[in-house]
Amino acid sequence: MKRRLIILFALIFNLSLLAQISEIESAALVDLYTTTAGDNWNQKWDLNQEVSNWPGVTVKNGHVTEIRMLFNNLTGSLPASLSDLTKLKVLELSFNNLTGEIPFAIGALKNLEVLALNGNYLSGAIPNSICYLTNLKQLHLSSNKLSGDLPSEINRLTNLEVFNVFDNDLSGKLPLELASNRNLREFLVAENNFDNASEISTILLINSGGHLNLKQNTILNPAGKSIIALETSEDEN
Repeated sequence: MKRRLIILFALIFNLSLLAQISEIESAALVDLYTTTAGDNWNQKWDLNQEVSNWPGVTVKNGHVTEIRMLFNNLTGSLPASLSDLTKLKVLELSFNNLTGEIPFAIGALKNLEVLALNGNYLSGAIPNSICYLTNLKQLHLSSNKLSGDLPSEINRLTNLEVFNVFDNDLSGKLPLELASNRNLREFLVAENNFDNASEISTILLINSGGHLNLKQNTILNPAGKSIIALETSEDEN
């Protein structure tokens, strides 16, 4: 108990050293550090230094706007307090050892443009709150252990340019409205259990002007507009 109080006091004291951002945002960063075993990260944060000196963190106008921590050995679950980083535009935590579910609270990050959690061990369903991220341009969730149907309102993400859920255990139907999005450049959904890939591929072909190669489960676009991976059970004639 005494040791916990000492650690808590030290963290609170360190928050006063992070005055370049709000106390709420400071606490959210410290929470991320502690819940993902920050002492074992490849590039650690020195909590005695200003936040702008922390590897992978970008601060602009007194707010955290980017967190980029690829291949950094983050281990554990994502804290719900990430939702307190309300000005965050990029959250890139790819290729780490993150487990558990994607927190529902992530839907509070209304300014988020890039969410990259691919290459981890995240499980459970993709939370419906993802649909609140209407400024999102890139969604990378590939190579996890995600399951269940896609959120029913994911077609609300009309600014999406990259939709990448490759290599999970997702099922149900791919949303036709999302595939019709003219902003979409990459639609990577292979290695899942979706049951309407052929229907989606027709829409994507209309948008991209490409041609379909069912044997390789890809749509190839000679103009370079899209490289779209699809899973299908049909055979090419």
